[in-house]
Amino acid sequence: MSFVRLITATTLAAACTLGFAQGASTPAKKDLVQKVLLLQQPSFDALARGLAEQSIAPLGQQVGAVMQNRVAPEQREATARDLQAEFKKYGDEVIPLLRERATKLAPSAVGPVLEDKLSEDELKQLVTMLEAPIYRKYQSLGGEMQKALMDKVVADTRPIVEPKLKALQESVAKRLGLEAPAAGGAKKPAASAPAKSAASAAKK
Repeated sequence: MSFVRLITATTLAAACTLGFAQGASTPAKKDLVQKVLLLQQPSFDALARGLAEQSIAPLGQQVGAVMQNRVAPEQREATARDLQAEFKKYGDEVIPLLRERATKLAPSAVGPVLEDKLSEDELKQLVTMLEAPIYRKYQSLGGEMQKALMDKVVADTRPIVEPKLKALQESVAKRLGLEAPAAGGAKKPAASAPAKSAASAAKK
């Protein structure tokens, strides 16, 4: 066998060995993947909460605009409490559902990726890391740290973002023919039927 063919054969053999070590599925790897998925349950819980919040974000923005422009100041606090209760009811119903589905689908969605991309030794290292008390403590602080940063960012950018958001709302209202606050107290064209319905719903 020539030197070139020997090198080629050796390289192919090494590549096949590496591919088997990482890509091939074994009972041991499947067990390790299940441990990883179990240890990652907090991530699935966060995913469920994030999806629920994302699903109602547009509605929350719409409600905020309606309350600002169409609900009398003396009625806003009571209306806000009622709406907050409705949003909480939605979250209490939807978040557990999303959490259950994420946990159930994770083995078929995430499991194959872990089995294919990580070797058995790497999966063992990953399990050891995820089981470490300091990592689990750090992971449990994720929501608190995210909220702390979000609050800081919102407070810091509010003077810049709110005028832009108000300008956007007024521009959209104008293009849709909706009533919006105008300088000097002048009123714009009356709201369309859908807008009136939204305003009526917000007042209830």
